[in-house]
Amino acid sequence: MNVKPIPEDMHRVTPHLICAGAAKAIEFYKKAFGAVEEARLPGPDGRLMHAVIRIHGDAVMLVDEMPEWGALSPKALKGSPVTLHLYVEDVDASVKRAVDAGAKLTMPVADMFWGDRYGKVEDPFGHHWSVATRQREVSLEEAQKAMREMARTAKA
Repeated sequence: MNVKPIPEDMHRVTPHLICAGAAKAIEFYKKAFGAVEEARLPGPDGRLMHAVIRIHGDAVMLVDEMPEWGALSPKALKGSPVTLHLYVEDVDASVKRAVDAGAKLTMPVADMFWGDRYGKVEDPFGHHWSVATRQREVSLEEAQKAMREMARTAKA
């Protein structure tokens, strides 16, 4: 049998989230981001050993927090240095939906110099999400110039 090294329905880089309460996280992601559950493998103690959801067709894997295996969630670590970025058709509606589902707004939606309308939320499990809708194309040179101007304005 010829097996493909990268499954047809997977990307080469796939987020794998550790959650204190992965089953509850799946339900939150369904409400907040329209996730569709694909797989759930509970272990003998009921904790999820592996789960897969799709958000706008892209896979996100989840597992329950398991300190005995070194699997710690952002809640246990008192934060996360990682932000998951999600492009959507309507950032304002998507961020509102996430907040209504229980996310904390950490950056209100606004138009950004790089061409996106953009905002940020923290989900109830401690994961950070940036959400954006592309509004206009901006060249790298335009973005660099706008960033320098923003830095100059911030210093003043």
